[in-house]
Amino acid sequence: MTEAFLQYLWKHKLLQGDLVTTTGDSVYVERAGEHNRDSGPDFIDARVRVAGVLWAGNVEIHVKASDWNLHRHSNDKAYNNVILHVVYNHDCDIRLENGKSVATLDIHNAVPSAIWEGYAALMQPSLPIEIPCTLHLPEVPSLLIHSCMDRMAVERLERKVSDVCRLLEDSKGDWETCCYWMIARYIGGKTNAYAFEMLAKATPQRYMAKIKDSLFRVEALLYGQAGMLSGEFNDEYPQTLQKEYRYLSKAYQLNPIEGHLWKFFRLRPNNFPTVRISQLADMVVKSDKLFSRLLETPDADELRQFFSLEASAYWKTHYRFDTESSTLVKSMGKSFADILIINAWVPLLFEYGVQHGSQQYKEQAFNILAQMQPENNRIVRLWKQAGLSIGNASQSQAGIQLYNEYCKNKRCLDCPIGYYVMVKKNDK
Repeated sequence: MTEAFLQYLWKHKLLQGDLVTTTGDSVYVERAGEHNRDSGPDFIDARVRVAGVLWAGNVEIHVKASDWNLHRHSNDKAYNNVILHVVYNHDCDIRLENGKSVATLDIHNAVPSAIWEGYAALMQPSLPIEIPCTLHLPEVPSLLIHSCMDRMAVERLERKVSDVCRLLEDSKGDWETCCYWMIARYIGGKTNAYAFEMLAKATPQRYMAKIKDSLFRVEALLYGQAGMLSGEFNDEYPQTLQKEYRYLSKAYQLNPIEGHLWKFFRLRPNNFPTVRISQLADMVVKSDKLFSRLLETPDADELRQFFSLEASAYWKTHYRFDTESSTLVKSMGKSFADILIINAWVPLLFEYGVQHGSQQYKEQAFNILAQMQPENNRIVRLWKQAGLSIGNASQSQAGIQLYNEYCKNKRCLDCPIGYYVMVKKNDK
């Protein structure tokens, strides 16, 4: 038995039979209360009738009554408003910090066996499948699955906007700057996200706007600010970049970031920061008011075309300065463009809609995802193997959220599909 399962039964009023306190008083739950996931009692603002008398206050739940003392609630004034102590095993009487006793409800005979067995089956640590309810999915109504996936898609997007909110605060509410920083961050990929964000912040758009008619000068400014143009070079290209950067850095009084921030280890050459910086320069040159332009582009194919960024000619045969290589693909490619749309632009667009009270932009964010092919990764393949239909990027994002936040952490109690498997199917 677990405390989380007992909280679940209380929250959904799933206890069976007549409820009676340890002193023989009848208990009727009018309102289970609001589930409190922070410190303090488990449920707040509950309404419970004990022996016909209506009590309003908080409810605390434990597997054993003695857990009250183990958790030091008897010394905590925050628990003085507890009106009912719900336990699976009443092994002792307890008191509040103020010395008063509290009614105790022992529910070991009120736990529905079918629900407990369903929960215990999903929680098996030795379960050979990564998605606990895989074998039960065919029994779940498609309408419930679609509803759950819609909710997960929203949750996924809401989780991603944390970077947007942070960068928007750093930019003092400037959406154009926030957009530039956010996209630069994701151009860096997971490995160099921080370094690219630092580079974008160290290279203000207003300076690049003055030189954006020249890709070479924009590259010089970015590579210089990236701390990649110190030392001596053999190739003419980095030599001329270095010379141009000396002039620009003096003109704009800029200081570069530390060169050691860049990581190359275990990266494919196409993902090297040297190549990605050139692609960032390509975006800067071809975009005028980046955020405004993207805001007026509701079509996923047009967005993908915009984000098909190309590195300059030098990087076709190089992946680091002075190091010649076999021919590389200069274009960012469809899959990486999709990553920028899904992880950078869509969260930006969604949060813009939220902060401006615009349902249009929030819906536009989901419409863009719905136009795109689903991602092809391990989690999406797991869902497809389980028989779940994943037809677009919105659904693949939902599947990732469902797996990462619920399935992987065995949070079946908080999942609509888990609720159906444990409770609803047993009502038939």
